[in-house]
Amino acid sequence: MNIFTQTSVPQKGSVAIVLVLFALCLLAPSCQTNSEKSATQIPEKRPNIIVFYVDDLGFGDLSCYGARGVTTPNVDRLANEGIRFTDAHSTASTCTPSRYSLLTGRYAFRNKAAILPGDAPLLIEPGSYTLPRMLKQAGYKTGVVGKWHLGLGNGTIDWNGEVKPGPLEIGFDYSFILPATGDRVPTVYLENHRVANLAKTDKPIVVDYEMKLTGYPNGIDNPELLRQKADPQHSNTIVNGISRIGYMEGGESALWVDEEFPQVLTEKAEKFIANAKQNPFFLYFAFHDIHVPRLPNKQFVGKSTMGPRGDVIAQMDWVTGKIIRYLEEKGLAENTLVIFTSDNGPVLNDGYEDQAEELLGNHQPSGPFRGGKYSAYEAGTRVPMIVYWPGKTSRGASKTPISQIDLYASLAALAGQELADDEAIDSDNNLQALLDHTKQGSEFFLEESFTTQIRQGDWKYIEPFSSTKKIPTFMNEKGVEGGFEFFPQLFNLSTDKAEQSNVAKDNAEVVKSLQAEIDRIRTKTTREAPPN
Repeated sequence: MNIFTQTSVPQKGSVAIVLVLFALCLLAPSCQTNSEKSATQIPEKRPNIIVFYVDDLGFGDLSCYGARGVTTPNVDRLANEGIRFTDAHSTASTCTPSRYSLLTGRYAFRNKAAILPGDAPLLIEPGSYTLPRMLKQAGYKTGVVGKWHLGLGNGTIDWNGEVKPGPLEIGFDYSFILPATGDRVPTVYLENHRVANLAKTDKPIVVDYEMKLTGYPNGIDNPELLRQKADPQHSNTIVNGISRIGYMEGGESALWVDEEFPQVLTEKAEKFIANAKQNPFFLYFAFHDIHVPRLPNKQFVGKSTMGPRGDVIAQMDWVTGKIIRYLEEKGLAENTLVIFTSDNGPVLNDGYEDQAEELLGNHQPSGPFRGGKYSAYEAGTRVPMIVYWPGKTSRGASKTPISQIDLYASLAALAGQELADDEAIDSDNNLQALLDHTKQGSEFFLEESFTTQIRQGDWKYIEPFSSTKKIPTFMNEKGVEGGFEFFPQLFNLSTDKAEQSNVAKDNAEVVKSLQAEIDRIRTKTTREAPPN
């Protein structure tokens, strides 16, 4: 019996790769697979690529990673039939930096990338090197569907006209996006350059993140209209009974309904695949789930024991299965590589009172690791990751440390594209590690939070927080340990995966070496290999 629900993806004359970087199904018995290897030969024709990028999904949030109170059969199937990575990492512990690095092959610090407001200008400069542009040069049709949160425009945006530059100016042929994220205005979809469903009779859309607008009620003045109580930051414009960050007026016909995200976004993904099937295609499917506000469609309400947060995990699993089923119906699954992963670690209380903490039960969103979203500790960036490509990947669990920063160069190798010396300078080709669970990934990679971390094998080093800066404390209210200190922190994850024992004083040479590597990476300007 097929556990995927209603879907399948079309494509002719190309090998389809669905990169489903999702949450790494680790440790749990349901994720255990045989280690028998399939053929890993890459076909001559360029495969299609789909990257599933989940938002705020923690290492322990899938049933194949040991989740409790929710099941994820569709993602579990991918894990059982592909490669489960148990030491995979986003490049940052927050969303905008991770997305920037994924699409550019460059660490976020190189462009001072941080969480953006909803009216921020485009973070990636048009004409610069990007993953979709590189694949487009290789003959791919490229599309993005879902959460964007990388800025739009060049300082001012006319939401009632053409909104650009945006995804189309950095290499995508098609885009259907949430301009920022669900908890920020404007609460409208943007299809290519224009707001979707905007009627001529609508009052013009105006967005302001400083000045209060009168177009819609706000959460401070009208708390009786709220479906979920929110903190002051999230208590501005109310749309669909939820208060958001920022102020908005106009565009009544174009307002989204949060509960419709799974159907709307999945339909747009399927339409893109159908239209692009004559070419190899690259689809970057960026979930809004499981980010706040968490408002599951009615068919998923009660699918978990954890309230809205657990229900949107089940919703996310359904969407994944639907798109995979679409590929199967169109005869594309055998030629599709799936990488499924998350942009950063988990958070329970992130601005809205949705009982995520009260209904948690014995579920552990971070798995056995310390910290979460925003944190320098391991759970800030250690995320689920699954690579699925029937007949092309081996089957089993990969223990190699691997970073999303290396997807750019790895996919370039898959597409047969040579990279320029100044292109994706932080990305290494780890294609073999993506396809074979016995292969090793990169020796070093950085992780960014409010400070910088580096991994080398089992060593995890957290750089001291700058004495000229103030350590952020807002995470205390969210119940997340930041891990920021004014002194070096070093952990041996082979014996201390929960990062309880700082061994920096006893390993001064290791600290010195890893700090030197951070400094070297910061100053590099080309794709030179790290020193031996």
